Amino acid sequence: MDKTIYTKDHKFIIEQLKKARIEAGFDQEKAADLLGRTQSYISKIEAGQRRIDVVQLKKFAKAYKKSLDYFIKK
Repeated sequence: MDKTIYTKDHKFIIEQLKKARIEAGFDQEKAADLLGRTQSYISKIEAGQRRIDVVQLKKFAKAYKKSLDYFIKK
């Protein structure tokens, strides 16, 4: 099985995460506070250095007030 971190789908999710955070008006520190994480955690995810699972994605979607569909390429 290929590593999901290097796929086009993963890249799309990361791009959407960044876009959603900016649209919500949050910097990485504010997003980290809302998610109970560190700024470096958000940075590594947005840089594509960390994988994100569906449970984490759901938390991001809730914090950014987006549906899960927003992050998934159809």
